[in-house]
Amino acid sequence: MAPGVRRRAGGLSGWKGFGQIGRGHKITTYPFSPRKSGRKGMAQSQGWVKRYLKAFCKGFFVAVPVAVTFLDRVACVARVEGASMQPSLNPGGSQSSDVVLLNHWKVRNFEVHRGDIVSLVSPKNPEQKIIKRVIALEGDIVRTIGHKNRYVKVPRGHIWVEGDHHGHSFDSNSFGPVSLGLLHAHATHILWPPERWQKLESVLPPERLPVRIQED
Repeated sequence: MAPGVRRRAGGLSGWKGFGQIGRGHKITTYPFSPRKSGRKGMAQSQGWVKRYLKAFCKGFFVAVPVAVTFLDRVACVARVEGASMQPSLNPGGSQSSDVVLLNHWKVRNFEVHRGDIVSLVSPKNPEQKIIKRVIALEGDIVRTIGHKNRYVKVPRGHIWVEGDHHGHSFDSNSFGPVSLGLLHAHATHILWPPERWQKLESVLPPERLPVRIQED
């Protein structure tokens, strides 16, 4: 789904078995006469099994690419690890991890807004995905926290991202503005645990408002 997030995406559940026959189910029987040889009856049975397996495999291999395309292009779910987005995500610390819905479709044109929580490929480790909040867009001037420059103007085609838990987040204050090309998805909902189910709002903390906002 999930081809998520510091930090890394979680897995997908498996299938339940099928083929059990219970009361009320209709089954198709094939005639078998005891007068005919057992070999012929066995051949008929094997032929039916082969036809069934062939039809099932054909449908399965058609469905799998569709599922992969959905996970890659539309949405997937991921488990959030770490404390960098507390209290918005994982407020219980190591006691529990939030599972979020990642919407790939919403960022297909690199359209993000200040306050959005997004997942992106780590600029320092391309095999890792991190989840942060968008603080500033291209052209904005942001007041940094611990960066080598007190103020930074976000260059074209970049965004400035931070974790909500300052001091426990590896973000733009460490690696600078992030290219829009590293965007992975927009985190829109918390799906698990059940008591944490909610929509993730695009809210920018007042103290982290850009010093100057670029007019659209």
